[in-house]
Amino acid sequence: MLILHNLPLPWKVKKINLLLASYIFYAAWNPPFILLLWLSTVVDFFVGKALYVQPNKHKRWVLLVISLIGNLGMLCFFKYGTFLLENFVIICNALGIDYHPAKPSIILPAGISFYTFTTLCYTIDMYKRKSEPVKSLLDFSLFVTFFPHLVAGPIVRPPQLVPQFESPRKASKQQLADGLLLLTLGLFMKVVLADTLLSATADAVFGYTGKLSTLDAWAGVLAFSGQIFFDFAGYSTAAIGVALCLGFVLPQNFLYPYAAIGFSDFWRRWHITLSSWLRDYLYIPLGGNRQGSFKTYINIMITMLIGGLWHGANWTFVAWGGLHGLYLCAEKAMDYKRPKASPLIDITPEPVISTASIIPPLVNKKLNSNILKALLTFFLICITWVFFRSATFAGAWQLLGSMFTRQGDTLPLLTTIAIIKVGVVVSFMLVFHWIMRDTTVLKVVKKTPVWSLGIVWSLMLILIILSQESSKSFIYFQF
Repeated sequence: MLILHNLPLPWKVKKINLLLASYIFYAAWNPPFILLLWLSTVVDFFVGKALYVQPNKHKRWVLLVISLIGNLGMLCFFKYGTFLLENFVIICNALGIDYHPAKPSIILPAGISFYTFTTLCYTIDMYKRKSEPVKSLLDFSLFVTFFPHLVAGPIVRPPQLVPQFESPRKASKQQLADGLLLLTLGLFMKVVLADTLLSATADAVFGYTGKLSTLDAWAGVLAFSGQIFFDFAGYSTAAIGVALCLGFVLPQNFLYPYAAIGFSDFWRRWHITLSSWLRDYLYIPLGGNRQGSFKTYINIMITMLIGGLWHGANWTFVAWGGLHGLYLCAEKAMDYKRPKASPLIDITPEPVISTASIIPPLVNKKLNSNILKALLTFFLICITWVFFRSATFAGAWQLLGSMFTRQGDTLPLLTTIAIIKVGVVVSFMLVFHWIMRDTTVLKVVKKTPVWSLGIVWSLMLILIILSQESSKSFIYFQF
């Protein structure tokens, strides 16, 4: 694709090539589901245009509802159809109604949650007239199906990508080098760190049905906390790198989230495009924090519960989102109760005390405090991952009990070497996140000597090649 994109062809031909490549990429998984992708694209393109020019408020509302029904209807059927039916049967049986329908066989289309949110934000923006409609069906189709972000994000909004399709683009030498480096880094995170070093321990612990020793339980939870980051951030990094190799810029999706100081900071760093989508299209329309503290807490909980459900058709995902909602509400309550500093403190001079003697201790104290807050945040996030990874509540409670009690079985698969391996990788991850929390990889690369960059890059490639046999599909492909 890279060679074809750099041939001396008309720009429209290159865009058609990219669109066809995107459809082939999606068809490699299950060809019939291209029809769903195509239907969502065409409906939202024409509905979006009509929404923008339609002066009648009632007709505009009807058009928006058509788009919402089309997109959310497909999402609900394919992703939540079985889940809704199972819960409906439970309710019927609880009411004394003997209802036992045949279990449906519904295949979940890859990436449906991602491209549904991508097209939804377009029609909602057209309804609010936040931006002008996309003029070309080709550009809109390419925006929705652009293969780097199609199946697992980042969730891209029209103003972030569509303008890049309007004029010819080809990667510069620097963009190509940066893109290849990010692609290598993303594959290294996925293949080496997530799959080779962490997944076996996480699978063994979360797949065990009995009570575990505290050490084994924590080894599995920490392994999954690292696995899901390296897996998902690895895909996002690789996707951004592939797009950059073609001359396109995708939005950042991760910013060292395990260095977050608090949970609002975490969601500004983890799956950034989803959290900003939920903020702009759900939390703010619900009222945000504009209607008092109680309504703010309600809006936060609704947003995080829906965010949890977005990840999967299981109540454990809802519990995961609910826990994050509780964390955010508690953090917000602490902010409300925290006394505001008087402006006089900032402007009153203190000539008697030397600033040189007082600033370093204050800085060190604040740094140590922030590190402790970051570790506490990570600890509480690890607890939420138990619900995210567990298939049932029984399994989640069993594992949580093992994490905080001393008695339990020792898994034969979890050797001392395996536990040490998890500890080293997770510790490295936390230290690296803290060091990098206020910068980016590409900024650091620009300051790194070429010879040392070459050594690190070569080592990543060698380790990827040696680890390829153990690679698995990306976790977020199921969402």
